[in-house]
Amino acid sequence: MHRSSYPVLLFLGLLITLSVIFRSSQQSPQSGESPTALPGTPQQIVPVEIPAQLDFAGEPVPLDITDVRERLDRELLVNTYWHSNTLQLFKLASRWLSLIEKILQENGIPDDFKYMALAESGFRNVVSPADAVGFWQFLEGAAKDYGLEISVTVDERYDPLLSTLAACRYLNDAYQEFGSWTLAAAAFNMGKKRLKSVLEEQKVTSYYELYLNEETARYVFRVLALKEIFSNPQKYGFFIKPEDLYPPLKYRVVFVDYDIADLAAFAQENKTNYKTLRLLNPWLRKNYLKTQRGKVYQVRLPATDEDKTFSALSRKHG
Repeated sequence: MHRSSYPVLLFLGLLITLSVIFRSSQQSPQSGESPTALPGTPQQIVPVEIPAQLDFAGEPVPLDITDVRERLDRELLVNTYWHSNTLQLFKLASRWLSLIEKILQENGIPDDFKYMALAESGFRNVVSPADAVGFWQFLEGAAKDYGLEISVTVDERYDPLLSTLAACRYLNDAYQEFGSWTLAAAAFNMGKKRLKSVLEEQKVTSYYELYLNEETARYVFRVLALKEIFSNPQKYGFFIKPEDLYPPLKYRVVFVDYDIADLAAFAQENKTNYKTLRLLNPWLRKNYLKTQRGKVYQVRLPATDEDKTFSALSRKHG
């Protein structure tokens, strides 16, 4: 490089520096002004707005209590800004919420509990580290206590219909014992016996007054946050079109009261395949079915043009 070019380069460098300083001063907010996003920034990251009032199953949430307000704020932030997860919840809820709502209504459970199933599993048949299973995350003992079959070939915790019915039975029992739907929700998470013991030890009668383990302390607030976001999606930045959502399942139901030695062959006989059979019937846990004497099982198969289709699971059960 020639020495004579240095003054030109220095002059150009000075112009570029002054230009950057000028542009920065133009974009910087003045004192007291709200900052604006730079060009190309995908979104502004701002705190969520806490609702002025909120209730769970008609029971007011005491948002004037500092830690109650902060616990709700935490769950609203998590579910507002965990975009991929919350978007999936919206998509899956389109498939399952109407079914859950109907079963809750038929069994005298407040509508807000549909968000509890959403918080428990995201409407997926997940298994927790503690071996809680299904939409409602039932442990084996509680599942059997509330009428769900668990055997070598069947686990009804994986059945959205039957597990929701079992959850209704549990919640009605818990409400009768504690006299509060909020406490019934807490009992579903930590167990009725443990909740009763904690209430007696701490000499209080409200969920919001309890000092709890982190899981149960967050539990109801996770449900409340989902209720708030699903009730006001655009307020929290979710703009979803109907075509973005997953459609309800359509299928026909056959009633089975006999053992099936080969479910793959059974599927083929019914004009489907083993994968589809298992996806529609996640409660089937082996490649064969061993039935209980006198019990009728609902087996779901893909609907055909000639069949009556179901947009939700069949209401009839054995």
